[in-house]
Amino acid sequence: MLVSQILKTKADDSVTTVKPGMLIADAAQMLAEKRIGTLVISSDGKNPDGILSERDIVRELGRQGGACLNMTVESLMTRKLVTCTKNETSDAILNKMTEGRFRHMPVLEDGALVGLISLGDVVKARLMELSMEKDALEGMIMGH
Repeated sequence: MLVSQILKTKADDSVTTVKPGMLIADAAQMLAEKRIGTLVISSDGKNPDGILSERDIVRELGRQGGACLNMTVESLMTRKLVTCTKNETSDAILNKMTEGRFRHMPVLEDGALVGLISLGDVVKARLMELSMEKDALEGMIMGH
């Protein structure tokens, strides 16, 4: 399955972006309110500068305590993004996420942000593929 197909299956295909100067406390509140696991950091709302996850915030809380809540998202964000395009396969994305040990990947088209896929999105797509393959094989065996 292609990333473009995965994006079409998502209930909400919007990507929540925030400015680099947002405070970690505000970012944590936004993550909680929207019930999402990551924010894409972008100065212009189109080109990603970085990504910030719940895990990034929790790790910094463990290091510094509550003082990190007054830092900006830019200071904690992952700058070296691993991204994909709409034409990549779910297997390729699953491999990138597993090797890189991350759960969210921005989808870019000509350098601009067009979506965000999660490990859960990819696993769901893969399970759908396996189910269709199983049904097709059963049909062949049964002579349908």
